[in-house]
Amino acid sequence: MKNYLDVAPEVAEAVKAGRAVVALESTIIAHGMPYPQNLSTARGVEAIIRQNGAVPATIAILNGRLKAGLTDAEIEEVAKSGDMVKASVRDMPVLVASGGHGATTVASTMRIAAMAGIRVFATGGIGGVHRGAAKSLDISADLQEMAKSDVAVVCAGAKSILDIGLTLEYLETLGVPVITHGSDDFPAFYSRESGHKSPFRADSAQEIAAICHAKWDMGLAGGLVIANPIPTADEIPGAEMDRQIHAALVEADTMGVKGKAVTPFLLKHVAALTEGRSLTANIALVRNNARLGAEIARALAGK
Repeated sequence: MKNYLDVAPEVAEAVKAGRAVVALESTIIAHGMPYPQNLSTARGVEAIIRQNGAVPATIAILNGRLKAGLTDAEIEEVAKSGDMVKASVRDMPVLVASGGHGATTVASTMRIAAMAGIRVFATGGIGGVHRGAAKSLDISADLQEMAKSDVAVVCAGAKSILDIGLTLEYLETLGVPVITHGSDDFPAFYSRESGHKSPFRADSAQEIAAICHAKWDMGLAGGLVIANPIPTADEIPGAEMDRQIHAALVEADTMGVKGKAVTPFLLKHVAALTEGRSLTANIALVRNNARLGAEIARALAGK
């Protein structure tokens, strides 16, 4: 992989020594938040991971190189770029061959993290089965990647713009364990509850790490979804979010927004409809996931 992958020295040394490392995606920087909140959040999340005893590895594709671990200048470049490609796994060979730039999604971040030997990845929310997928067949590549890359994905559940029930069904079909931290209810990104019971519950990072270790030690390939509910003080009630999401979905349909443009469109319009509260909640949940991700990575390193 040395012909394609650049692992930052600090990250490479930590992986080689078996120390805790947490991967971070770059789509949340380039497409999930506006500037300058995206830059301050990216820097803040890396700081949280360090404060909790792990090494951060923000992942992106720059000048055709797969990057596991960005410099502060590179993070700022991603944050300020107005035309960074939203790059999933299918886009990786095209960007590598053309020397292009890409902000990695959950799927491509998982794949590059696995290439670099990183087992824990903290993000905002995973993609899934979109509402109306029976007609559109719009299902995120994140779910397929869960069945392939040996990476535990710490998230605030599935984005509330999705069909969460079908997303959980699809993950079950793929054999991906879904574990909610400290709750019996599967969270819905901005909200602590989605109305769907979590398949499994774990109350500590050590318990989650033990499940990850058992899975991979048995040779069961693929990742795990570690759902970490947004802190109570920062959540937006599900009923309120459903109203705003429905309004944003109607607008997206009217404007003909499709494919990978749907999620950033909806996040932007939901932020406007909630007068910025959704952005505040997004930042809070990402920081919360970074803390848990670092704790799990440290527990795994101990094994």
